[in-house]
Amino acid sequence: MAKNLLIVESPAKAKTINKYLGKDFQVLASYGHVRDLKPKEGAVDPEHGFAMKYEVIERNEKHVDAIAKAAKQADDIYLATDLDREGEAISWHISEILRERGLDRGKRMHRVVFSEITPKAIKAAVAEPRQLSHDLVDAQQARRALDYLVGFNLSPVLWRKVQRGLSAGRVQSPALRMIVEREEEIEAFVAREYWSVEAQLKHAEGDFTARLTKLNGKKFEQFDLTNEHDAMTARAALKAAARGNLTVSEVGSKERKRRPAAPFTTSTLQQEAARKLGFSTSRTMKVAQGLYEGVALGSEGNVGLITYMRTDSTMLGDDAVAELRQVISREFGAKAMPDGPQVYKTKSKNAQEAHEAIRPTSALRTPREVAGFLNEEQRKLYELIWKRTVACQMIHATLNTVSVEFALKDVAGRDASFRSTGTTVIDPGFLAVYEEGRDQKAAEDEDEGRRLPRLVAGEVVPLHDILAEQHFTEPPPRFSEASLVKALEEHGIGRPSTYASIIQVLLNREYVLLDARRFKPTDVGRAVGKFLVQHFTRYVDYDFTAKLEDELDAVSRGEEAWVPLMERFWQPFKQQVDEKTESVDRSEATGARELGVDPKSGKPVSVRLGRYGPYAQIGDKDTDEKLQFASLRPGQSMHTITLEQAIELFKLPRKLGQAENGDEVSVGVGRFGPFVKQGSTYASLKPEDDPYTIELPRALQIVAEKLEMLANRVIKDFGNGVQVLNGRYGAYITDGEKNARIPKDVEPKDLAEAQCVELLAAAPVKKGRFAKKTAATKKAAAKKEPAAKKAEPKKAAAKKSAAKKTAAKKIATKKTATKKAAVKKAAARSGEA
Repeated sequence: MAKNLLIVESPAKAKTINKYLGKDFQVLASYGHVRDLKPKEGAVDPEHGFAMKYEVIERNEKHVDAIAKAAKQADDIYLATDLDREGEAISWHISEILRERGLDRGKRMHRVVFSEITPKAIKAAVAEPRQLSHDLVDAQQARRALDYLVGFNLSPVLWRKVQRGLSAGRVQSPALRMIVEREEEIEAFVAREYWSVEAQLKHAEGDFTARLTKLNGKKFEQFDLTNEHDAMTARAALKAAARGNLTVSEVGSKERKRRPAAPFTTSTLQQEAARKLGFSTSRTMKVAQGLYEGVALGSEGNVGLITYMRTDSTMLGDDAVAELRQVISREFGAKAMPDGPQVYKTKSKNAQEAHEAIRPTSALRTPREVAGFLNEEQRKLYELIWKRTVACQMIHATLNTVSVEFALKDVAGRDASFRSTGTTVIDPGFLAVYEEGRDQKAAEDEDEGRRLPRLVAGEVVPLHDILAEQHFTEPPPRFSEASLVKALEEHGIGRPSTYASIIQVLLNREYVLLDARRFKPTDVGRAVGKFLVQHFTRYVDYDFTAKLEDELDAVSRGEEAWVPLMERFWQPFKQQVDEKTESVDRSEATGARELGVDPKSGKPVSVRLGRYGPYAQIGDKDTDEKLQFASLRPGQSMHTITLEQAIELFKLPRKLGQAENGDEVSVGVGRFGPFVKQGSTYASLKPEDDPYTIELPRALQIVAEKLEMLANRVIKDFGNGVQVLNGRYGAYITDGEKNARIPKDVEPKDLAEAQCVELLAAAPVKKGRFAKKTAATKKAAAKKEPAAKKAEPKKAAAKKSAAKKTAAKKIATKKTATKKAAVKKAAARSGEA
């Protein structure tokens, strides 16, 4: 047995490191987090110094047991989890588990960190271990406690006031606010008309254009011409004054230098991967994780190709810079290299511990050399990182911008002028390798690459035409993943390790959706965002959130204690939660709107947010016995729908006619979307079918397809609840509680009852909300239990009996629990990590 145990987070990393350290080391993986707060009320106790109650995460119990078993035999234990706060906390949790089990006695415990997985870095880290940083652990514990308390206390308020099942997060809520406020800006935006004027000029060296810059003796501004009449009048006057030619009045030339972008931080990597590769933030981090942990490079074995990918530092180590300069000299020549290293200051105001930027572990491994060992996504991301890192140590690009003025006087003798600009690259420098992407192009970008003819003052250039073009101002764009990450970083919201999870949580909760790769808030998301802004303003305030991050940073540096920080947050927060729980009206919280009056009935028409989403309503619940309801159509929002659009919704259900057997056929919209109904048969419409326009023949076809599917669904039925069915993904066996796969070499229709029972016994129990059964159903199923099942081994029977008792106990508990407890329990599940 190895004398040294080294613990990392992932099995891929363990595999790579194992070969570097030799037989004296055993390398095991924790598979991420090993403990978390107990998912129930009281896991963080504000009354007793915010004491936190942890438990081992169920899915990682076997990995924790393997670590504990190995720790018994080891003399030295090296905690080598990731080098950020989260990694420090995982190391602390492992050490606490070992201490609680009495496995730390007589052992030497070391903390080792490294930013790249290379033999040199790993051996150096093991040779110079340190102690656990309790300041970093405290900062991470405070973050976890804050997220838990916000989720556990704010989520039930949303359940009562907005919609059941909702949750709120300390960091996600300000991000949601950003998206919602941008949507409101877009909706409130009023477009303004304006006209631009451009001269089309002809020249022997190539035609070009010039923009109007002066009109009627003064600088031409964007809104000087705001209608067609004025624009055409100005165009005619300019054409008359030009008389077919424009004369060069001035030629200017300006040389400028552009520095390369800094090497990647987590934020800038996510932004560039979104712009250039179309990767989501979570995809970027997943691919980067694989490159960091190690890729098999033929005879070299597993090699970590990039440094740690969660960092907000732009620093590069001396060895890395020396290697980059070597690569630049070899690939691009000595002239592409500056006299000394390029140094970049970290822009993030909340920069964490001084890590290196994201870079290749060895720039000598060019993208073309490793491409054969990488999948397509890995290849693209590695090439992006390699090019950005190499470019950051190259000389600046030298650009030359030429500006040509064409002055003239209009028929009234007033000054007017046109200007044409073009930018050419004199020395590409770093641009030969890499150019940073941008979300929106600046005016100067349009001139780049445009070469003007050689012109001199006094030269007369033939005028082909003068064009006036109509434009309208545009609203601010919705956030893309790149621009949202940039905005979060600029506001100091979140940290490098959290940007991807912030976005993923908003998508998973369906608070936002991606429309043309840009974030659009859903009606539920808008209701939650507006509710939090109106009633918990402080806690979705950008400055407040950033200040809290600053304070957590101070804890990580040992400058501030974490418990006083928690107390300052908790007292006013809890007071506000209690107050709003009692005082806020639900209709106000959900954003319900009165649209007007139904012309047929004279009753009020409103839109509201219900359990299954937004809907329109005709009638007033306080005065009308019978109300009419209609779901909104896909793409409609309760915040923008008009009265006319809402009234259209009540045309459903529509009667389409009769089937051949006399059954009435109708179409409507239900909880699961639009459907056709023929007699007692329901069939969902296909995505391409519109319930408002679908006709009888198509509706009958959809029903026929459904009936055919149902007829062919049952392959075998043994009459005791056990069936062989055709499913969405092929044939399978079910008894109503468990599903079992059919072996590939077995024909479904040839299965015998005993075979099905055996396969069901070996199948895993379904988990999640869809596995729940009522007590009555289970009782009925028990009565029909086949003889073959009774003959199963005792161990299996005992296991099933225990499972039934547990299920019964859970059902009984659920029935007797108070509503308040149920709300809090669900809120615990939605608490943030």
